[in-house]
Amino acid sequence: MDIYVVQPGDTINSIADKYGVSIERLISDNGLINPYTLVVGQTIVILYPKITYIVKQDDTLESIADKNGISIVQLMRNNPYLYVREFIYPGDVLVISYNTVKDLQVIGYAYTFINHDTLKRTLPYLTYLSIFNYRVAENADIVDYGDDTELIQIAKSYNTVPLLMISAFSPTGDLDLENVYDLLLNDEKQDKLVNEMLEIVRSKGFYGINTLLSNISESNQKLYLNVLTKLSMSLRKEGYIFMVTMPPNLTKSGNNVIFENIDYKSLSLIVDRIIFLQNVWGKNKQPPSPISNISLIRPFIEYVTNTISSEILSIGKPLIGYDWELPFSPSSSYANSMSLESAITLAYVQGAVIHTDEESQTPYFTYSKSEQVAPENHIVWFINAFSIKALEDVIIEYNLIGSGIWNISIFYQQIWSILNAVFNILKFPII
Repeated sequence: MDIYVVQPGDTINSIADKYGVSIERLISDNGLINPYTLVVGQTIVILYPKITYIVKQDDTLESIADKNGISIVQLMRNNPYLYVREFIYPGDVLVISYNTVKDLQVIGYAYTFINHDTLKRTLPYLTYLSIFNYRVAENADIVDYGDDTELIQIAKSYNTVPLLMISAFSPTGDLDLENVYDLLLNDEKQDKLVNEMLEIVRSKGFYGINTLLSNISESNQKLYLNVLTKLSMSLRKEGYIFMVTMPPNLTKSGNNVIFENIDYKSLSLIVDRIIFLQNVWGKNKQPPSPISNISLIRPFIEYVTNTISSEILSIGKPLIGYDWELPFSPSSSYANSMSLESAITLAYVQGAVIHTDEESQTPYFTYSKSEQVAPENHIVWFINAFSIKALEDVIIEYNLIGSGIWNISIFYQQIWSILNAVFNILKFPII
């Protein structure tokens, strides 16, 4: 796999010619919505198949998959343009396989309002689907935000394992700490919560629970471990999966990476998976900074893997961009979120050049808007192919079992193309 950075004067045709690939394949693998309006600094991924197949007369997707010993799902994710093609034709070149380096379990996070077409395009790349639909409310009651019945069934039809995701967060990222501590300090309410969660898992047909931890720290972690142990025992007794998703909350002081002193060893004994993922929401009240920072993540993962087995560890990728108005004011400023495609489109419209921050391996650009009084200056940080590859290199280096994608509401082909070309994405039989 190569990552090409668009230079002044480049076109999709010139890049395709440079690497000897078809324009159609380049557009498809990168999910380019505006392939003829590239932005200087934009990243384009070039993939190199291991085995290809030339379509013959009377071939069907089923016959090609059978002939090459792969599933229809594998064929579809190796050739994403098939999602928008009604037919295949003699002479079409299909990718059968890539030179993958290791197996990977991929967890996607979704709200119940996800577009079903987006969901179906994404599910071939997922091992697990965590449905973010349940919140712990007052008195340990569980509230939901929508009907997830159809999502569960669609996931199963793609051999993707559906997981109930529960947290104390609202869908916009608001957190009621009073409810959290009310639960952590009350055994009766904990038992009530565990029983209600089990009932939802059974009745809805989930295969387990993924808990999004909030506000865990060195000082309160024993309270969290107590509740999580109760939930783990109940789930494991009935053969269900139990995962936790938690933010690493990393900062830097000089050359040192600072993080909470969490007892990951004890946590690892009661869960099937720990997914480290910095939660991102629609608004960001923090100062402008990289969306993902590999210079913080790598030393943290090195520390954790010296404590617990890499076989239960995953790291997450936030698929989002933020647009900050400058100068930033801690008391009143916030950034609005945007999709990755919207970030690139904005850069094109504003005539901006995309730069990559070497330390964090994330892209950014600046622009100004003319206002009546004075120009309005902005900075946008987002994610690109370099950000994704940096995280994948950590997965490979430390032999982590999985990757988490927050969230899959907007389909972004480039990340799935990279994952699929580097890793053998695992699927498990759905009974």
